[in-house]
Amino acid sequence: MCGIVGYVGRPGHAHTALDVVLEGLRRLEYRGYDSAGVAVVADGTIDARKKSGKLANLVGEIERESLPDASTGIGHTRWATHGGPTDRNAHPHLADDGRLAVIHNGIIENFAELKAELADSGHVFVSETDTEVAAVLLACLYRSLIDEVADPGQRLTVAMQRACQRLEGAFTLLTVHADAADVVVAARRSSPLVVGLGEGENFLGSDVAGFIDYTRRAVELGQDQIVTITPEAMEITDFGGNPAEGTEYEVDWDVAAAEKDGYSSFMLKEINEQPSAVEQTLMGRLDPQGNLMLDELRIDESILRAVDKIVVVACGTAAYAGQVAKYAIEHWCRIPTEVELAHEFRYRDPIVNEKTLVVAFSQSGETMDTLMAVRHAREQGAKVVAICNTNGSTIPRESDAVIYTHAGPEIAVASTKAFLSQIAAAYLLGLYLAQLRGTKFADEVREVLHELQQVPAKIQTVLDAAGKVTDLARRMSDADSVLFLGRHVGYPVALEGALKLKEIAYIHAEGFAAGELKHGPIALVEEGQPVFVIVPSPRGRDSLHAKVVSNIQEVRARGAITIVIAEEGDEAVTPYANEVIRVPRTPVLLAPLLTTVPLQLFACELADSKGYDVDQPRNLAKSVTVE
Repeated sequence: MCGIVGYVGRPGHAHTALDVVLEGLRRLEYRGYDSAGVAVVADGTIDARKKSGKLANLVGEIERESLPDASTGIGHTRWATHGGPTDRNAHPHLADDGRLAVIHNGIIENFAELKAELADSGHVFVSETDTEVAAVLLACLYRSLIDEVADPGQRLTVAMQRACQRLEGAFTLLTVHADAADVVVAARRSSPLVVGLGEGENFLGSDVAGFIDYTRRAVELGQDQIVTITPEAMEITDFGGNPAEGTEYEVDWDVAAAEKDGYSSFMLKEINEQPSAVEQTLMGRLDPQGNLMLDELRIDESILRAVDKIVVVACGTAAYAGQVAKYAIEHWCRIPTEVELAHEFRYRDPIVNEKTLVVAFSQSGETMDTLMAVRHAREQGAKVVAICNTNGSTIPRESDAVIYTHAGPEIAVASTKAFLSQIAAAYLLGLYLAQLRGTKFADEVREVLHELQQVPAKIQTVLDAAGKVTDLARRMSDADSVLFLGRHVGYPVALEGALKLKEIAYIHAEGFAAGELKHGPIALVEEGQPVFVIVPSPRGRDSLHAKVVSNIQEVRARGAITIVIAEEGDEAVTPYANEVIRVPRTPVLLAPLLTTVPLQLFACELADSKGYDVDQPRNLAKSVTVE
């Protein structure tokens, strides 16, 4: 959930620890922005600054009270879990009379027990956080090792190993000590951490955006591993102190991909990147004979042919992508498919066995609820396929196979291009299973793939006509409630449209299955109520199209302002719509890749017109790495 950065370099290097850490925090601020802090090691002491609020508050504090030049430092942007977003609760937390500093991502579940034990030994705590407990524990263990381990850097590593053996929960910890001016030690358990490798300098970050300005060489750490970095070296062990290894890889995007490129927000930039995101997800998926291939899907074909149930696990926007996938997979593959909220899945005693295929959707690959669902599914014997955007993240590593979406970094908290690319990847999975199991002929699969390959250009067509949507959003910026209706694959699109408004515009918004309208929700409709209606193609099931047109008439008759998303040429909606937003013709199952885009644009513009920060909505963080 929080953003963390660590750096150690040779003295006299071209940039200071503070420069590196602050730049890394700026790129990671989307992960947490309740408070921020840094600590640097210089001249045998630790100097720290921390401030509640956004990173700019911390920068202002440093400008008022400067920090010394240093070649070792750590930094943190916080999304509050234990204790409110105050200066006192901000990280880093200090211990050992201010000679040790710790930053932390995650939750230490047994902090209360450890805190009571340490308090009984005379330690006084100044914050409400579980992080300070880890800092004090680490300091006690460091002091206890003075006679056992002579080298301060090695001592700090051993102290971290022993501390982690006592901690329960999901956490990433970074620590520095004044005695070890050129060492940063870090640990991870079920929480993201990646190493960046440089020349005469090394880096740590909760993701590679934290150091992408300086290196594209990265090392992914395994579960329950500790890494010690110095300017010249990196050493990995497990919590027991045994040597371990990480996996090195090259980051396949550069710093320019994490900048706004002239857009007013990252969210708007990422909406406009969706043609490329979907295209990249689809690219390179055909063999020379034109058959669909998924090289990453390394599960034996006999197992996939025997699957008798698919369960999609995901949270938030990703769960709505899973609901779209359900319609497509069931239609193409004839396999019963369920969509489960990951945080509910393992607590309801689900029926999962070796013939179940679990598909886990996660943009970051670190979503803790989804990770726990993945682990539970595998314990029950199910095979798990991850659909993920982040190379080397935890969920893909702990799954049996992965389909990467290749959408590039998504910085804005409210997901857009990840949503469309997850849907595209799910289509690929469904078509592959249909091809493998023979529920679709090869030419039928190729026909759908051909239609899919036309979608990026069609998304661009929707974006090119964005002016009508953004003008509508500005005119409706005073609305205090918006309803969304859809049927079939339009239903999860309606849910996603409502979620985007809730996330970034902070207004009441609800998505409904249009068939449910007469079963209750129509009571909400009154004069002037804005209602978006996602209309299915008349070239699909004619009866479904006619029923949704009837829904438009029903809400219009009760005074609603009807905003209709319909494909080009569908004139049946025109008499009953206050506004019609057109999307290019496309097969019914693929329509969400187009009909979602106007809703994203509407939410982004409405929130911006209200003066809100669309990239960092209140109370939310990009990657939910705690349960």
